[in-house]
Amino acid sequence: MKEEGHCPTDSKGIGFFERYLTVWVGLCIVAGIGLGKVAPDLAKKLDGMAIYVDDAPVISIPIALCLFFMMYPIMVKIDFGEVLKAGKSLRPVGLTLFINWAIKPVTMYAIASFFLGTLFLGFIGPDAVDYVKPPLGSSLDVGVEYGAGKVVMMDGVKMLEVPLWRSYLAGCILLGIAPCTAMVLVWGSLAKGNDGHTLLMVAINSLTMLVLYGVLGGFLLGVGKLPVPWQALLLSIGVYVALPLVSGFVSRKWLIATKGEAWFKDRFLHFLTPVTITALLVTLVLLFSFKGETILQNPLTILWIAIPLFIQTVLIFALGYVLSKVMGLTYESAAPTAMIGASNHFEVAIATATMLYGLSSGAALATVVGVLIEVPLMLMLVKFCVRTQDWFPHEQSPESSGPEQVIAATLN
Repeated sequence: MKEEGHCPTDSKGIGFFERYLTVWVGLCIVAGIGLGKVAPDLAKKLDGMAIYVDDAPVISIPIALCLFFMMYPIMVKIDFGEVLKAGKSLRPVGLTLFINWAIKPVTMYAIASFFLGTLFLGFIGPDAVDYVKPPLGSSLDVGVEYGAGKVVMMDGVKMLEVPLWRSYLAGCILLGIAPCTAMVLVWGSLAKGNDGHTLLMVAINSLTMLVLYGVLGGFLLGVGKLPVPWQALLLSIGVYVALPLVSGFVSRKWLIATKGEAWFKDRFLHFLTPVTITALLVTLVLLFSFKGETILQNPLTILWIAIPLFIQTVLIFALGYVLSKVMGLTYESAAPTAMIGASNHFEVAIATATMLYGLSSGAALATVVGVLIEVPLMLMLVKFCVRTQDWFPHEQSPESSGPEQVIAATLN
């Protein structure tokens, strides 16, 4: 997440759309619910435009297009050749990887399981169920139990009937294993961190997700007794991470070679600035147009999901910040290290939840709640960093134009 638009920044360093992203998400909730009331069949028809495997919808074409356009503008801005030159500080890089891939997924699972499966279960409804897609390529018979679910027939399509809280848990898991690779650049800059370290971790996280996202996702979903669609997990990584990553790398090389670097930065990237946010908002309208009835019946649903996500974010930030202090990192490295761990790559989480469990699933709704709380919470943490920067030693020449600053300039 990026979570994760790239709009022109104002004098304070954050763009208009990024600053008010929570407002836009709120408007999308209203618009989506209203659309669901006015045209209840529209979202179903759009979701029906899908690629099917064994009579099971695997990829929703409209959602896939929207989500590609969320990711591509992020990937095309990364100059991997220059980023590699910034990889000199092994301690902050190692700490960031440790928190993102060894700690964060486990704490997200534990916190979400406790709140959704125990503390809030009475509010969510112990008997409330959700209907999600069965694993890709499976040939389960109606009535067969699979994990915590049971195969049922819905409108002529086989679906898995699972406890609703477990569906929300799936969305939280997918958020917890998706480290941020876009908006964290804004958070790190606002916190006056080392832009080179932040950008380096954006590149490393993008590559690491190709390997670990499916492995961790499959393991934690299995522990949660949820469908473990390994084929769909790998397909989602290919469609939503590898495809935009390769497209961004190739098109960046080609455009700079044919049009020049100045045209690429001043014209092409400027053209892309609203694309990510626009694609995200369109996706959210579709999501809420289908989940609107559920929200209206239980308007506190978003709150039950938001509380564990809030606690997880603050906990991971605190862990990263404290460990940075213990390791003797400078503030310029400590701030982005804590920010990268705390924030989520909600585009990939939304995409994967939609692909694995369906546009109407509780898992997809949970990932959207991640978008809803991301911006105000991360802005709060940015302010905390700025106010406590004296807790850390500082780099000797933070104002200099060293390689980190040159690398960061490629994003502007």
